Amino acid sequence: MDIIHTKRPSCMIRHASVDDAELVVHFMQELGRFQKMADSIIATPERIARLLEKGIGEAIFISDNGIDVGFAYYYEKSSAFSGRSGLYLDALFIDDAVRGKGIGNLVMQFLSRLAVSRGCEFLEWGCLDWNTPAIEFYQNQGAYCIDNMRIYRLAPDELAKNAALF
Repeated sequence: MDIIHTKRPSCMIRHASVDDAELVVHFMQELGRFQKMADSIIATPERIARLLEKGIGEAIFISDNGIDVGFAYYYEKSSAFSGRSGLYLDALFIDDAVRGKGIGNLVMQFLSRLAVSRGCEFLEWGCLDWNTPAIEFYQNQGAYCIDNMRIYRLAPDELAKNAALF
């Protein structure tokens, strides 16, 4: 198990393994409740295990005094627009009980260091427009919003229909 000590002695970060898929789903469900989108979280431990096993996605957990209090799920991406590579932070959740105590900062600092160590030139994520505390947190990290773009997605049924047309 890969354990990383942080500047805060009580906090440690560890990389998720395939065996942590249930814990990833647990934190995703917590994030879904917080974002008022609980019904949108359809990930299963089997699906997450597949992503982790293939290396398509990665996760870390942060513990405080030996208790897992947060996580981040991310993956590498690239941009033809900029010709750069980066990490995309797909999910970040810190338990309410420890939110505002610098633990999220540790996660963002760790992910920034990880991105730099991999030769990445950006760290990117999305944020719900109503989540003012998160927006302020991200701005305090030095992040800026790309607000002239909308994200579109083909869900499984539409994806299959579209693929069948080719």
